[in-house]
Amino acid sequence: MDWDLLHRAVTTIGKGVGTTLTLASVSLALGFCLGLGLAVMRISGNRLLSGFAEYYSAVFRGTPLLVQLFLFYYGLGQFDFVRENPILWWVIGGGMHCAIMALALNTAAYTSEILRGGLMSVPVGLIEAAKAAGMSRALRFRRIEFPLAIRQALPAYGNEMVLVIKGTSLASTITVLEITGYAKRLMSQTYAIFEVFTIAGIFYLLINAALIFAIRRIENRLTSPGR
Repeated sequence: MDWDLLHRAVTTIGKGVGTTLTLASVSLALGFCLGLGLAVMRISGNRLLSGFAEYYSAVFRGTPLLVQLFLFYYGLGQFDFVRENPILWWVIGGGMHCAIMALALNTAAYTSEILRGGLMSVPVGLIEAAKAAGMSRALRFRRIEFPLAIRQALPAYGNEMVLVIKGTSLASTITVLEITGYAKRLMSQTYAIFEVFTIAGIFYLLINAALIFAIRRIENRLTSPGR
């Protein structure tokens, strides 16, 4: 085993861990907020809002994330109004911003379905009891519906978080130097494909193992008696 190569690979690829975690955390935070809004729209009685949320989910879940990344990064830049608008150009002009936007919009579609299932699993009797107690719609959602929905949705949402971590690897295709980006650069310099990408895979495995452990601890805490 080439220990010099191993040390170089760990050191080089490790530089991308921070970028990977930033991509994942910001995308998940934005995607969760948007997904929650879409989930509420789906179960609302408004056909227009429900239809919009349904079609949004179908489009982003039905097309590959890589295609979405390319459309945002390479496609939107072809339009004059995008290049001339400083805000829009700030979003898609840089690989990091564009990757966060694509990941957030993509995970929002999956998150909306996960949260919708959680919200629909809340017993109707609890909601009726809250109404009878005089709780407002917002108060019912904050104290009853949302906490119970999160308990039901957390296992599935944990899987979505893991998928987002792995999805960040696609950001390397639009010049973002995260774990895979550094691995590709080092591979082109050393041609040690197996060694370099094995180490990159170990980095992803360690990150996801820590995430899964944290999610299971939260699940146990939420489902333990007396909570």
